[in-house]
Amino acid sequence: MISITDKARAMIKRYSKDNGSFVRISVISGGCSGMTYNAEIDTIKKINEKTVYKDVDITVITDDTSMQFLDGLSIDYSDDLIIAGFRFTNRNNEKSCGCGASFSLSGFPEPMTNEVSCE
Repeated sequence: MISITDKARAMIKRYSKDNGSFVRISVISGGCSGMTYNAEIDTIKKINEKTVYKDVDITVITDDTSMQFLDGLSIDYSDDLIIAGFRFTNRNNEKSCGCGASFSLSGFPEPMTNEVSCE
């Protein structure tokens, strides 16, 4: 379902200082193409969240609404000068915006949450 590159894995481990920490990924409405991934490191799991990826070093959780958008997700990290940071790409995207920050999938409704724009 989710793949994490070695570079992204190293950066997640660097930011995850607590042994009980995990990565929370959610999909929110916004951006040029309709939806965008949001990620944060946390230690407190919410009631409606489930583990969608787990290995020795990294655990990824998400909520029920976002889970349907994670199939095919790849998490990478780029340290280029223009747009450094984590990159989320999904092989199942129908389209994505020019900056790569948002996407849309065929047949899925847009989630109803915070608005984010690429502009």
